Amino acid sequence: MIHASKLQAAPLPAGAPHPDLVRLRDLIYEVAGIFHPNNKLALLQDRCGRRMKELNLPSLRKYIDCLTGGSTGQAELIALLDEITIGETCFFRNWAQLGALRRIVLPNILRAKLHSPHRLRLWSAGCSTGEEAYTLRMVLLEEAQGLLKNWRVEILATDLNLHSLAHAQAGVYDNLSTRNLPPLYRQKYFLTAGNNLRVAPQARADITFTRLNLSDDPRMTLMQNLDAIFCCNVLIYFDLNSKRQVIRHFYNNLLPHGYLFLGHSESLHGVSDEFCLVHLPGATAYVKRGEPQSGGEPL
Repeated sequence: MIHASKLQAAPLPAGAPHPDLVRLRDLIYEVAGIFHPNNKLALLQDRCGRRMKELNLPSLRKYIDCLTGGSTGQAELIALLDEITIGETCFFRNWAQLGALRRIVLPNILRAKLHSPHRLRLWSAGCSTGEEAYTLRMVLLEEAQGLLKNWRVEILATDLNLHSLAHAQAGVYDNLSTRNLPPLYRQKYFLTAGNNLRVAPQARADITFTRLNLSDDPRMTLMQNLDAIFCCNVLIYFDLNSKRQVIRHFYNNLLPHGYLFLGHSESLHGVSDEFCLVHLPGATAYVKRGEPQSGGEPL
């Protein structure tokens, strides 16, 4: 049996990173589009060390052999991606964005679909543990007897991390995740679950949680006829080429009147010229260039 202290990856040498670590980085990039620059390789090495310890493997080279070893390798690759894509989020993370959705974006979309089937489709791309998807559902439920009366709402929530998706599907959250919940939403859409809160059935309805790799071109082409895409704080893990690939899919996935929301510190500047940035009260979004929009000022 290999002693636990020997299960860590070899220390990074001074100067150039270890070739096996570079090879592992390239493998992750090829599969998922997630790029680790040299200054993040120590973190990658640490996450790999956890998996190596779990599998009782003595070196990165042995671990790479495991990752590239057929069906077993595919399962371990998913486990590694789960390890390196742990994200933190919470309910109602971006108030201004949600306010703009409710007051401006939603009315614009409904006007554009006046003579179409009354069906609204939103996508939470990179949904992590589900807080964003449930937040969107609750915001839209507040319009169920108003703007969205007689409308069918569908929310697609996808992530690469299977553990995060399991958490999302369970729908149980601690104080950290629910710290921004307004009292009204807490009372209407949550049930007590010990020291935690469980999302109530009406806020869970019409949400589909699915594993999706944003670098999986065939699967991405299936995400069609969307009215809005929320992809917040996800593209920061992609390099320029991977970003362009994902954004091109988003362009094709959105209906002509659709909106793309990114994190407040993210931008498509230098990534895509097919989208136009629009200014909304307290927030920004992207629309397809040349498509008529109201209620937002192009920047």
